[in-house]
Amino acid sequence: MFPPSLKNHSTHTKMTDRRRRTLKIVLQITCQLLWLVGLMVGLCGVYLLLNCTQNSLFLSHSYLILPAIFALVTAAFLLISGCLGCWVSTRESAFLQGLFVFLLVVVLCLESTATALAFFHTRKLHSEVAPLRGVFQRYTASSQDPESRAVDAAQEELQCCGVRDYRDWLETPWFNRSGGLGVPHSCCNSTFYFCNGTLAQPWKLYGQGCQVKLEDTIQFVLNLIMWSFLPVVLVEIFGFVTVAHLMKDQPLLQYHILGRS
Repeated sequence: MFPPSLKNHSTHTKMTDRRRRTLKIVLQITCQLLWLVGLMVGLCGVYLLLNCTQNSLFLSHSYLILPAIFALVTAAFLLISGCLGCWVSTRESAFLQGLFVFLLVVVLCLESTATALAFFHTRKLHSEVAPLRGVFQRYTASSQDPESRAVDAAQEELQCCGVRDYRDWLETPWFNRSGGLGVPHSCCNSTFYFCNGTLAQPWKLYGQGCQVKLEDTIQFVLNLIMWSFLPVVLVEIFGFVTVAHLMKDQPLLQYHILGRS
């Protein structure tokens, strides 16, 4: 027969070990969620960066890429945190657990900054695309002109025509020089195979202007970056709570007084 105190200690040890195994499984699941939200944030950053790069001629300055850069850095730290968290779940190291918590705090700061920058730019997005009208006014239809190529590429990709609509082309110098018979072929709706940009058939042209389309595209990505803050915070809370319980149940080191010899 074992003494009651020894039996209670053995039962408590088994319960603690079982709870630690459960916490480590939860931590591994949390790390997989960190990878998932990191991939989501990274894709948002890449999408915004590509949009800013492709439409750089239409933007007033390059500050709009800051949310994309912070989103990409956040995604990198989320992936690193996920890898470290998986390592923590297989080790009994207070140092690794503390480092994991530190990385989660860094991720929270980076994601908060990306969200704040995205919110700031949503409020001034209309002024960000102000140079769009000037680029359309300087259109020459020349394949050697980078601004003209950018206009045609934007109209084809965004499926738009003009700044507000196709009638904006009537006020451009290019329209008068070309004889005033039609708009660029990039205005043609892709569903009409025999469209040549003539104003006699305006229903074959894209009906929406490029300014609204471009603003909507960038606004959509900025909103994704802002909304990604919520899943990141929720996953990090799980990570904080799980590691806190693991650190609480960490076995204490036994210290001994060394003799003079």
